[in-house]
Amino acid sequence: MSNNKSFPGNSFSVETLSLLVNAINASGSGIIITDNQQPDNPIIFCNRAFEVLSGYKREEIIGHNCRFLQGDDRGQEARLLIKDAVEKGTECVVELRNYRKDGSQFWNELYLSPVKNPQGIVTHFIGVQNDISWRKKSELALQQERKNLEARIEDRIKHIREHEAYLETIIQTIRESLLVLDSNMVVLSANNFFYNTFKVAANETIGKKIYELGNGQWNIPALVELLEKVLPYNNPFEGFLVEHDFPHIGPKIMMLNARLIVNEGSYKNRILLALEDITDRVIIERRKDDFLSIASHELKTPLTTVKGYVQLMEASVAAGNHERTTMLISKTQQHIERLSRLITGLLDVTKIKAGKMDLEKSSFDFDAMIAEAVESVQAIAGTHTITVSGKTGVSCHGDMERMEQVVINLLMNAVKYSPGQSKVLLHVHTLGDFIKVSVTDYGVGVKPDDQKKIFERFYRADEVLKKFSGMGIGLYVCDQIVKAHGGTLWVVSDGETGATFSFTLPVSKNG
Repeated sequence: MSNNKSFPGNSFSVETLSLLVNAINASGSGIIITDNQQPDNPIIFCNRAFEVLSGYKREEIIGHNCRFLQGDDRGQEARLLIKDAVEKGTECVVELRNYRKDGSQFWNELYLSPVKNPQGIVTHFIGVQNDISWRKKSELALQQERKNLEARIEDRIKHIREHEAYLETIIQTIRESLLVLDSNMVVLSANNFFYNTFKVAANETIGKKIYELGNGQWNIPALVELLEKVLPYNNPFEGFLVEHDFPHIGPKIMMLNARLIVNEGSYKNRILLALEDITDRVIIERRKDDFLSIASHELKTPLTTVKGYVQLMEASVAAGNHERTTMLISKTQQHIERLSRLITGLLDVTKIKAGKMDLEKSSFDFDAMIAEAVESVQAIAGTHTITVSGKTGVSCHGDMERMEQVVINLLMNAVKYSPGQSKVLLHVHTLGDFIKVSVTDYGVGVKPDDQKKIFERFYRADEVLKKFSGMGIGLYVCDQIVKAHGGTLWVVSDGETGATFSFTLPVSKNG
C-alpha cells in the first residue's frame, strides 16, 4: 500500500512534506510559521535552529506570539514595522534586539513573508531569523572607531582654537560683566553676565561701538576718558569708578578694570574691559552713613527729653505738685519705652547680621498675643483707635515675644505714618494651616518703587525721610523675625491712600 497520499487542496505527498520538514530543520536559520487566522497570530511551527537561537524548547514556543522574544524591550522601532507588515499582509526585513531564555541579548535579522490562499487572503506568515550579533558588534566597533576619529579631529580643531576658546571660557564664567573690544572700540564679545546686568541682547551689542550701545546710553564721558586717554598710558588700569544713570535700568555705580593686549598675534590691541556692578554695595554703605547720623539723632532726642522731664520732676516734687509729677513720670516712661525700642532694634540688627538671632519657641495663644500687642500700642496712641476683627482660636508654636514685637511695630508704624487720621484696622484669620495678620492704615502709603526695598536694612523712602523720623530698621527686623518662623511679610499700597502690611505664619512649625 502506497504512502504517497496527498493532503486536500495541495499536491504534496506525506513523503514530500516530511522531506520539507527535515530540510527546514536542517537549515541554519531559525524558521517559524504563524497562523494569521487565529487571534494574536500565534506560532504553530518552529524548526530546531529557532530552538537553538532562542534557547526555548518547542513546547515553550508553540502558541506564543513572536513578540515574547523582546521581553520588556518593547519600545523598538522595528516592532512597529513588523506590526505594519502584518496588518497590511506585506513582506518586511527588520533588525531587532531579542532575548534568549537565559536573558542574554542577541541581534536578530528577521525576514517576514506572508502566505496567501487562492482567494488572496493571508493565512500564515513565515519568519526566517538569523543571529547577526557578530555583524552588529562589528558595526558598533566601526561606529566607535568613527567616533574616536571624530574626537581626534575635534581635539585638533580645539587645539587650533585654543586661545580663542580660552578667552571665551573666561568671558562666560566670570561673575562680573566682561567685554572684549577691538582697537576701534567695537564690541567683539560679551558675556552673559553683561547682558543680564544691563538688560541688552547680543544682536544689540556685538559689532557695535561701545559708545553706541543702547542708543548712546554708553556714551559716558568717564568711560571715554578711561579707554582713550587713561588706558593707553596706564596699562592695565584698575579701580576706575564710573557712576551713570541709565534710562532703562536706572543708576549704576561701576568699578572698571581695563587691560590692553600689546603682545604680537591675532589678539594684539584688543581691550579687555571688566565692569563690576557695585551699586548695591555703595548704596548700603551710604545707608550706613545716613543710619549713623539718624541713629545718633534718634537716640539723643528721647535722652534729652527724659533729662528735661527728670529736671521738671525734681522741681515738681520740691513744690509738692503731685499731679504734675505723675504726669511727668508718665511722659518719661513713654520716652524711655521709645528709647528701649530703638536700642532693641539696633541690637536685633546686629544679631541678625551675625546670624545669632535666637528664638525661644513654645506654644502660645495667638489671639491673646494679638490682644496684648494692641493694648500696649493703644495705651500710647491716643490719636488713633485700633479696631481688631477676626480670631484664629489656635495655639501657635513660636517665639511669642518676637511675634508680639512684629505686631507692635506694624501697629506703631500705622499710627506714625497716618497723621491726621483716627483709625487703624487689624484683621487676623486662618488660611488652612497658616495664620494671616493684616494691619491697615489710611496714611501716606508706600510708593510702588519703595515697596520692593522697604524691608531692606537701613532703607527709608525719600519722601518719608523728609517728613518722619526713623532709622530704617523696624521693618527689616520684622521681616527677618517672620522669615525665621517660616512666614512671609509684604505690603500692599496704591502709594497714596494708606497701606496694608500683612504676614503669614504657620500654625504649628516645630524647630
